[in-house]
Amino acid sequence: MASGDGASRLWLRSLASTTAQPLAGTEGAVYPFWSPDSRSVGFFADGKLKRLDIGGGAPQTLATAFPCGGTWNADGVILFTTTTVGPLFRVPATGGEAVAVTKLDRQSNHRFPSFLPDGRQFLFYARGTPETGGIYLGSLDSAETQRLTAADTAGLYLPSGMAGWLLWVRTGALVAQRLDLEVKALTGDPVTLADPVAFDATAAASAVSVSALGLMAYREGGADGRQLAWFDGSGKALGAMGAPDKDNLTSPRVSPDGRRVAVYRTVQGNTDIWLLDGTRTNRFTFDAALDRYANWSPDGRRIVFESNRKGHRDLYQKSSSGAGAEELLVESAQDKNPTGWSADGRFILYNSADPQTARDLWVLPMDGDRKPWVFLKTRFEERFGQFSPDGRWVAYMSNESGRLEIYIRPFAAPAAPGGTGQAASGQWLVSTAGGIYPLWRHDGKELYYVGPNGEMMAAPITATGTTLQPGAPVALFPTRIYGGGVDNGLGRQYDVTRDGRFLINTVLDDGSSPITLIQNWNPLGK
Repeated sequence: MASGDGASRLWLRSLASTTAQPLAGTEGAVYPFWSPDSRSVGFFADGKLKRLDIGGGAPQTLATAFPCGGTWNADGVILFTTTTVGPLFRVPATGGEAVAVTKLDRQSNHRFPSFLPDGRQFLFYARGTPETGGIYLGSLDSAETQRLTAADTAGLYLPSGMAGWLLWVRTGALVAQRLDLEVKALTGDPVTLADPVAFDATAAASAVSVSALGLMAYREGGADGRQLAWFDGSGKALGAMGAPDKDNLTSPRVSPDGRRVAVYRTVQGNTDIWLLDGTRTNRFTFDAALDRYANWSPDGRRIVFESNRKGHRDLYQKSSSGAGAEELLVESAQDKNPTGWSADGRFILYNSADPQTARDLWVLPMDGDRKPWVFLKTRFEERFGQFSPDGRWVAYMSNESGRLEIYIRPFAAPAAPGGTGQAASGQWLVSTAGGIYPLWRHDGKELYYVGPNGEMMAAPITATGTTLQPGAPVALFPTRIYGGGVDNGLGRQYDVTRDGRFLINTVLDDGSSPITLIQNWNPLGK
């Protein structure tokens, strides 16, 4: 993947050449993987699993998917993930019905599958608690799986005689350990191949690839990967917030008074909420589970976040001072993450992942009996809802058109505390060429979002009574925002203050992190 001439896309380079060529039709593509005969490439874009035949032709859509990696065997079977919550699915490489091949066991998601040479067994990464997460071994012939090791990233298999090697990233280093497939267990001690190696612990992805013949490739990891940076509305840099971060800093949220920023970071394999005030970075949550997606209350006194400490991702809140116990707000079998808090403090918007309808928008009342109710549930994905400042509208992103776009609907609050609200009629499309992660201007007269090329977009909003009129979107300025214009499933990577400053999670220049090849690696040989 590269974005040297605009939109991120796939590029192809032969090892016999010094130049690379872009692959047409792959704009926004992420997590590419090869067919066994090297004649086609699978990838993810616009919420779909796609394939491109290298010999020519346009990409083909195979299935609705969530971008968490794929793998392709010689029998024409592709394994992939359909939503943010759920097991691995299989689908024919020509397209067709997707069928589950794994089962969750106190886990929220299976991702980044990788077939072993026999084309029946496969490795995958399970997102779960410290006891249930990690790298697993599965098979197309059985629903039984075997946990191999805890890990920061998914694993890959390097063939080598009767017992090959399992490769994965551990604390920034690429390590390998013998994998005995007869007993389905690791043996011996890990061996370090390279350090540092680029990886994303939040997604459990690494910049590592292995061929069936043993050639390996990896991209070196830089010491500092991301930086929170301030910009004005024209894109002029206004300075940095804190130091460059190598611990996968993600999803910044500015406090209502503009003095602190909540993020989540993965440090030594553990993901927690952290608070930054410009000079200090303080840990806010301390559980061994996954704690993510902080949202400030309108008065800045509380922070709501998600955690999978009970095996599924539930909503908790805690005093922003750090004092006191954490309060469980919503618990259910569906994974959830908070996305917005109404300005009057009465309602929290959150996503809930339903295996039947993908992700839906729900509302949690903060008064009365606090019984959640559905705001929007369709056969499409509706995510990252945001209340307008006056509480009358909800902006969100949806793939109902076939790609992610920004929409607005009216919000109808309950008539009395403890009552159940309903989604009012009406829907308006805001973006015109794709868009992700909306956010309102403080006065509600403009809606920001990220465009397909990673540019910061803005659309004027005019509300009259019960109707709304979005204006033509304009590009404010280009960014190096983490994830670019592609939905990587890790949340909104920017925030905007009341005085119009943009805080953007910016990817630092990684041009000094080359791709390195390893040939003929055999630590057991003479």
